[in-house]
Amino acid sequence: MPSLPGTDLIVSDLCFGGNVFGWTADEPTSFALLDRFTDAVPSTESPFVDSAEMYGNGLSEQILGRWMAERGMRDRVTVATKASPGDKEHPLSAPEIRAAAERSLRNLQTDHIDLYYAHYDDATTPLEETLTAFDELVRAGKVRHVAASNYSPERLTEALDIQRDQGLSPYVALQPHYNLMERAAYEDGLRDVVADRGLGTLPYFSLAKGFLTGKYRAGETIDSPRAKGASAYVGEKGDRVLAALQQVAAEHGTTGSAVALRWLADRPTVVAPIASGRSVEQLADLLPMLDLRLADDERDLLDRASE
Repeated sequence: MPSLPGTDLIVSDLCFGGNVFGWTADEPTSFALLDRFTDAVPSTESPFVDSAEMYGNGLSEQILGRWMAERGMRDRVTVATKASPGDKEHPLSAPEIRAAAERSLRNLQTDHIDLYYAHYDDATTPLEETLTAFDELVRAGKVRHVAASNYSPERLTEALDIQRDQGLSPYVALQPHYNLMERAAYEDGLRDVVADRGLGTLPYFSLAKGFLTGKYRAGETIDSPRAKGASAYVGEKGDRVLAALQQVAAEHGTTGSAVALRWLADRPTVVAPIASGRSVEQLADLLPMLDLRLADDERDLLDRASE
């Protein structure tokens, strides 16, 4: 069972990305997605859902909050959200963090956030101010744990040093861009910091903006808001990775998406990859990763293809 280091949170192997709520999935579809996802998660684990203040300008959080209230699911679900930049001049200043947290609590219809991220680093605000504001939220019981997203190795190290030296609530997790097509930025710097400091990693764009689903290929036009981003991976490396995914998926009778997510979930320091679908059918392609077990030679095949 995946647990977030430094916490008592036992979460699902897959973290469902709430960025689609109110964007590519309307509210009824979002409810259906959440119902299907939580049904698939073993009762020994907490379904993990990721949102952010800036997703749909709060609509993602609001839909998640209404679903939890209607289904009576708040106590079962682990909720992560983020203090986002938006149009703020100093997004991680103490006043902005306090205001963002209060908005998110209202949107989510809850009295606490399980995991609260700094969505993007803010070079305009002293780290000590940001980290003290996060610590105050933890001490007030409004946030259980804090985390970082989109930090460089140097800034993450600096933040962790300040938290340790000043006795502030530490970052327990990092949310970076990391997948089979994007390995270097995480593995060549951030991974060492995460491992050394005992954090957990929760990668976003786990399916490379949809490319690893296998539906984006040269010469094909796909009706999707992610099509432009996914098309950037079309090429020799992309072909190698998709072929390896197809080979492993065929051996298990599952989807390439599930294999890509399981590979990522099995990486050192990774707790749960974040992925989403805009329909229950798309989600169904992801869920087999919850039960999938890859052999060492299958992981090696994927490692070589993605180098």
